[in-house]
Amino acid sequence: MLRERSADAATGWAVATAADRIRAVFADAGCSGWVHARRCDGSAAEISVGGWDRVVMASAYKLLVCVAFFREVDRGRIDPTDRLTVDPADCTPGPTGIAALRDPITLSRRDLVASMMTVSDNAAADVLLGELGLAAVTDLAAELGLTETRVIGGTADQHRSLVRDTDTHSTAEAFAVLADNDEAWTVSAYDPAYASATTPADMTTLLTQLWSGRVLSTQSTEFVRSIMRDQIWPHRIRAAFPHRDVVVAGKTGTIGIIRNEVAVVEFAGETPVAVAVFTRAARADPDLPVVDAAIGEAARIAVTELRRPTS
Repeated sequence: MLRERSADAATGWAVATAADRIRAVFADAGCSGWVHARRCDGSAAEISVGGWDRVVMASAYKLLVCVAFFREVDRGRIDPTDRLTVDPADCTPGPTGIAALRDPITLSRRDLVASMMTVSDNAAADVLLGELGLAAVTDLAAELGLTETRVIGGTADQHRSLVRDTDTHSTAEAFAVLADNDEAWTVSAYDPAYASATTPADMTTLLTQLWSGRVLSTQSTEFVRSIMRDQIWPHRIRAAFPHRDVVVAGKTGTIGIIRNEVAVVEFAGETPVAVAVFTRAARADPDLPVVDAAIGEAARIAVTELRRPTS
């Protein structure tokens, strides 16, 4: 005799199905993947695929630097409008932001944060981390209960480890070596035991606390939300929600075979959903659109299961 599932049983069945579908997406894309998603309302509902496993952060660490910066602003220790001059020649290499310029540039510290978050500016991130100090980021993680999150340095530190591990002479040479599919490189930047690392669940904890307004002042909270919404990269989570009434506020992270994004997805009239997707590809190609698409699809599956109206 058939029996109707209870609401709790039905919810459990849907979650299990979502996790299985996410695993299939990663398998089809030729990558390993880890996902955690939860609503930004304090409810216990969640989607997890290895959500408590430690993973490499890559540039997702910049979100912690951003929040730590505005904690200092709220405490009156930093004036975000103070200006400083940065010379690209003295900066961490990178394809975007200050490192892509030719001449010294003067801008406010707040604009440095905006560049770090919207275009993943490596140079801006290292300038800010140098001013804040690593302890500010470590203390933030501890205060917010991110027990599995550890930032051990900035992008420049990461690049130095790549050069050392690949026995090359420059960052460009190191990345060229890592992109060779005929070689199987094991470098510290790919290992959460040695690189800046977190768990998907820690990152959704950070996002939900940020969206709740409990971490920063109202003004700082809205600024961080706005620059995350202005992130220019549309090829991962945002690509899965191509609708005018959906807003994706995110931060990507990429280094070699590591591709990530953490984000809050906001549907009009619904509770925002925080989602963190981390991947490690089987191939070392610098561009892997199939993995980028898998990140978006995994996020879409998880968020769809958790959507609820605000009322």
